[in-house]
Amino acid sequence: AMSEIDTSEIDTSEIDTSEIDTSEIDTSEIDTTDVLPGRPGGRAPDVVGLDPGIRAAAQDPASQAAVELARRDPVLARLVDRHGLPTISHRVATVTPFEGLVRSIVFQQLAGRAAAAIHGRLVTLLGGAVSAEGILAQGIDGLRTAGLSGSKAASLSDLAARVDGGSLPLGGIHLLEDEQVVSQLTEVRGIGRWTAEMFLIFNLGRLDVWPVGDYGVRSGYAFAWGLDELPTARQLAPLGEPFSPFRSVAAWYCWRAVEDKVAARLAGVGTRPST
Repeated sequence: AMSEIDTSEIDTSEIDTSEIDTSEIDTSEIDTTDVLPGRPGGRAPDVVGLDPGIRAAAQDPASQAAVELARRDPVLARLVDRHGLPTISHRVATVTPFEGLVRSIVFQQLAGRAAAAIHGRLVTLLGGAVSAEGILAQGIDGLRTAGLSGSKAASLSDLAARVDGGSLPLGGIHLLEDEQVVSQLTEVRGIGRWTAEMFLIFNLGRLDVWPVGDYGVRSGYAFAWGLDELPTARQLAPLGEPFSPFRSVAAWYCWRAVEDKVAARLAGVGTRPST
């Protein structure tokens, strides 16, 4: 039944899952026998089950990190083989830091399609060019015509004002350490640690971010590694240590594991998808 479900277009990396509650989901009947045994840090000799073509295609740093993680851990080896190489580097190459932050704010706590529609209207409103000057010219009322809430319009205005005024110099933000980036970005109205961490991963291409406050990462980890209970953020922190310095890539595969979990529920089966 699982082979009939197309999960290729499901993207949970754009969704703020930190406040999603799936505590009512019954995973007691999930069959984990199809998952290679092993805990984080366990070794998967010769990357068990990993398609040689995947290894050959691993050219960018995130993809190379995925192959290394698959070598280290058998569960990640299965996820890499099932979902292919990560797409983290794609947005890094095509989106400016300001555009990335605007996108992150728009996508906060919204499903991907709804957020994408609003973001598209915003880009159209700004004449196709997302800039601090354009956002300031629209004002909060103008921004709301794109479908933004008042709080998000205010967040975008605050971001634009800081960038335009020079108090948030995005031109050199790539030179800062991760925690320095988080510290600067969280000064902006409406930007919390989750948004800053997504910016680090998807816009600065930082490979060692472990967003323990993200519900999707916690849920995906529990599902993929067969934990009896969902780990708390504090419990998840040390579980990511074996994946360093590639924890961003491990998080990306935790999100893919959530897709597997959703697909299993849609199929009405109690088994973990096979590869």
